[in-house]
Amino acid sequence: MFAVNVENLSRKFKDVLAVDNISFNVKAGELFGFLGPNGAGKTTTINMLSTLIRPGSGDARVMGFDIRKQRDQVRKSIGVVFQEPALDSRLTGRENLEFHAMMYSMKKSDRMARIKEVLELVELTNKAGKKVETYSGGMKRRLEIARGLMHRPEILFLDEPTIGLDSQTRRHIWDYIKKLNRETGITMMLTTHYMEEADYLCDRILIIDYGKIVALDTPSNLKNILGGDVVDLEIKGANGSCAPLAQEFEKLEWIKTVKEHECSLSLTMNSGETRIPQLVSIAAGRNIEISSINLHKPSLDDVFIHFTGKTIREQAN
Repeated sequence: MFAVNVENLSRKFKDVLAVDNISFNVKAGELFGFLGPNGAGKTTTINMLSTLIRPGSGDARVMGFDIRKQRDQVRKSIGVVFQEPALDSRLTGRENLEFHAMMYSMKKSDRMARIKEVLELVELTNKAGKKVETYSGGMKRRLEIARGLMHRPEILFLDEPTIGLDSQTRRHIWDYIKKLNRETGITMMLTTHYMEEADYLCDRILIIDYGKIVALDTPSNLKNILGGDVVDLEIKGANGSCAPLAQEFEKLEWIKTVKEHECSLSLTMNSGETRIPQLVSIAAGRNIEISSINLHKPSLDDVFIHFTGKTIREQAN
């Protein structure tokens, strides 16, 4: 049985189709990522799967429970860490966890033992008696993860778990998430618009753009789609120079793909370092000046550009 099974799920808000007929499965114990820019449909999908909003059409099951007809059973089987902070800053860390446990009708003896357990899991035992208003951003995020685990869910949804955190704290949260997934075996489904986060954490990544799934595979397989090297060329004062140069490059058999992107071109090829002089020579032959050249192995950013034609940063703005 899959932990999550989604079939032709859609949701519309007025005239905007936020989620457009998507289908996918999440395996039990998997750390599954939803990668896409803000507004791509990631949070809407999570909200439907966690029964916070109803689907417009399509079906989905979470741990075998129908998200339309068995909402209570779905909610008991999941934990959610929301994108927006949802802690009571006037309470201590322990009090926040205890309140959550009471909401799930956990017996006192059970909830005390579980609070101790989850605090140890996220390494906040020594801060449990402090008010949350004194916590750092990373500590608050860890406490929210602990709260999501309190009632022993089978699936944990993490909506943009490191948004707003500095890079060092973000990396620490990644390590906690990996550790939790490894040690507890809990299925995790997270949304993110950070390429590096998806690459580092996820067993498989679903790339979503404008409500549609554009790719779904492991990080390595997604990057292998491009193959070889990626050469990015920045064109000086483009003024329409990119299109004719792109057409020129497309004629070359040793260039696999050509993607035009505002004032630059992104090319994939084998042995990119030996081909750069030829690229410069071709551009010079058309009186086009290249202001910078970057050579690298394919990244998820390149994969996103390959499928959508834009960088995720542009889409998010």
